[in-house]
Amino acid sequence: MDLVSSAATLKETLGLNYEPIAVKFLEKSTNLDGFDLPGRRRYCQVLMGARKGAKLLLAKDNISCPAAAWALGFDNPPLRLSSGEMPAAMGIFGSDAAAKNTLDTMPRLRMGMYNMVAVCPLSIAPYTPDVVVIESLPEHLMWVALANVYNSGGRMQFSTSILQATCVDVTIVPFLTQRLNASLGCYGCREATDMTENECVLGFPVRDLEIIIGSLKKLGEKAILRVREKPIYGALLSRE
Repeated sequence: MDLVSSAATLKETLGLNYEPIAVKFLEKSTNLDGFDLPGRRRYCQVLMGARKGAKLLLAKDNISCPAAAWALGFDNPPLRLSSGEMPAAMGIFGSDAAAKNTLDTMPRLRMGMYNMVAVCPLSIAPYTPDVVVIESLPEHLMWVALANVYNSGGRMQFSTSILQATCVDVTIVPFLTQRLNASLGCYGCREATDMTENECVLGFPVRDLEIIIGSLKKLGEKAILRVREKPIYGALLSRE
């Protein structure tokens, strides 16, 4: 699998402003060459760093978000989180019970299953990633999703609770289900990172990378160009 070429196709065909991200779960703590173990960070913040070119590691000792630590199987949650009290106090849900109902249905990795997660740009990943994450404009993500079903057709179903968008929706869900998933974002990633109001996020298992790249090249030959030129809309304007 040529990760360099795949990343280039994603960036050039879609017009991405940032790097596609390669996410790898590690069973044992390790020092990957060139990777930094930064001070306390949220998972969404290391993704932010990776899309700008950084190579980062996240583990129990330096993860600062208890919800992501819980989701990644790094640590058990504080009672204020698992009870729903914390999200409700932040104004995200109307009650502790509503927040708890969401948290109780959240997909997570088994506790202790992995000790670290590595993230970096797809083009320079020294490993075969488990999941590829793209943070970009909805139009960019639309083409990736279409490329995923270009050969098979059918409808897609996205799973989200508008909570834990980066750690659960586009990392853990694609990893566990081995299916592409997209998210509108969440309170946490939009507050804690530079993700703009115009951006969303998508993740897919690496097994789909080759199919997506092949289909995206075909879409880029005609469909993407035509849509962006807006000939039908142009014809409408010319008649007004």
